[in-house]
Amino acid sequence: MNAPFETLRLERPEPGILLLTLNRPHRANALNTAMAQDLQACYAGFAEEPDLRCLLLTGAGERAFCAGADLKERRGMSVDDWHAQHGAFEAAVTALTTCALPTIAVVNGAAFGGGLELVLACDFAFAAATARFGFPEVTLGIMPGLGGTQRLPRAVGLRRARQILLTGTPFSAQEARDWGVINEIHEPEDLLPSALGAARHIAANAPLAVRNLRSALAAVAETGLQAGLGTELTLYQALIPTPDREEGIAAFHEGRKPHFTGASRKSPP
Repeated sequence: MNAPFETLRLERPEPGILLLTLNRPHRANALNTAMAQDLQACYAGFAEEPDLRCLLLTGAGERAFCAGADLKERRGMSVDDWHAQHGAFEAAVTALTTCALPTIAVVNGAAFGGGLELVLACDFAFAAATARFGFPEVTLGIMPGLGGTQRLPRAVGLRRARQILLTGTPFSAQEARDWGVINEIHEPEDLLPSALGAARHIAANAPLAVRNLRSALAAVAETGLQAGLGTELTLYQALIPTPDREEGIAAFHEGRKPHFTGASRKSPP
């Protein structure tokens, strides 16, 4: 895991603690194919680092934790290319959720779409008071496809999740804490020190006990989750070839309100 990554920055602020920073601040740390591949390789490398005890996941800069998928890269993608890229995203999130390290999301800024799905995939989360959250996928003709429809209801309850997902409306750090998306709110300058404090406590505990605790907790959280994730992915993939998905992305780039028709496929010429 010592090889440099194009889209990630790795630091060891204290013994046993790894700080992983999504490092594309010029694109609001948005997920692209390279970042997904880097994340998967990075998580796989944890097996070679037996002295690691806790992972902190954050974003570069103050503006964004992760703004979701990079729509600039996705513009003009064919259906096959979209599927291939999403497969890389799926592999990255799976690698995160199955890695041996307890993971704390350190949400320094906006966490939208896939960025919020990364937050929900972590064991718990701290956020800056200025952070914003949301699932805007429905405004782009798609839906969450990295666990958002399954993990969000487990965090906030089904009725609140319906409101968040069906409206696509962003929400504040205070709402995120009140609803159960994050655990603590801190001023931006105190965010990383506070997360480090929690990581320090975890790193000082018995490693095997921590690992077994996480496995026991996963059994609670994942009862029925795998079936739900399969359903989510099937429904997500069904949206990729639709005209509304193409219109949502085009409208985003053209700075206009999308015109959705609800057609399941393009009309023949």
